[in-house]
Amino acid sequence: MSENLYFKFTNAVVIAPLVAILSIWTVFMIEIRFQVNLNEYGIYPHKISGLPGIIFSPFIHGSVEHLYNNTIPLAILTAGLFYFYRSISYRVLLIGLLVSGLFTWTIGRPSYHIGASGIIYLLASFIFFKGIFTKHYRLVALSLIVVFIYGSMLWYIFPVEDGISWEGHLGGFLAGLALAFFLKTDIPPPKKYAWEHDDYNEDADEFLRQFDADGNFVGTPEEEVPIEKPSIKIIYDFKKENSDEND
Repeated sequence: MSENLYFKFTNAVVIAPLVAILSIWTVFMIEIRFQVNLNEYGIYPHKISGLPGIIFSPFIHGSVEHLYNNTIPLAILTAGLFYFYRSISYRVLLIGLLVSGLFTWTIGRPSYHIGASGIIYLLASFIFFKGIFTKHYRLVALSLIVVFIYGSMLWYIFPVEDGISWEGHLGGFLAGLALAFFLKTDIPPPKKYAWEHDDYNEDADEFLRQFDADGNFVGTPEEEVPIEKPSIKIIYDFKKENSDEND
């Protein structure tokens, strides 16, 4: 079956990243326009009032730099998710959002955790591990690209820098790993050559008939017929020397 049936460009490949980017930028512009601070709608661990932040926190950012740093990775990874894993893309986003947010609420420090970086870690982790688990060459290649571009993000699942919600990063990373393992997706069947099929008849294969059981080349009957070499006749042409020479 053609791979185009599995890996197919659809409107969602463009619309989903566009909606995600417009959402986070719109919320930030509302904060600036009306001079409000929505950080209190982020995840605040260990408090019931902080649970709604699991849904709202990815849309809230503390600065333009914070927003800009999340915009490009969010767009690229979301597009990759909807192109290569469109059959489970919405489940990855919804379940990943809830799991990573609940993880942050459970182990997080007493502070407001905001930003879409948890979703970015979710997507990067899922795309990487899913490609490795499927072993399909195109998905493995995608995994390697993700590692090449975003591999340095791995450090930030640890508390290496103040002011960064490493708990949200770690929650997204673990959620992506779990979803890559448990969620099943349709992938193209591996290509099989004629000799890999169960009903393959080796005796009918003209190429294999040229080899014996040990793999030694034995040729075909047509090649065993001796080739008649053309006979070569050499003719010497000479001129008889004149015996009568002038003095």
